[in-house]
Amino acid sequence: MNVDIIFKIAAVGLLTAIVNQILKKSDKDEIATLVTLVGLVIVLLLVIEMLSELFTSLQSLFGLYT
Repeated sequence: MNVDIIFKIAAVGLLTAIVNQILKKSDKDEIATLVTLVGLVIVLLLVIEMLSELFTSLQSLFGLYT
């Protein structure tokens, strides 16, 4: 497992949390919620990319060609 992906996920989480807190203090709760959702989508895309690489590796390992 590559450690870079963990750092990317942590960076997105920290950045999202900081921006979320700043927007909530500014009474912009709707935008803060949207920022949180965008952060979640970014992390999910990173995880989906990792799962795709995993399935590709398993497919080549077991010789599955479908």
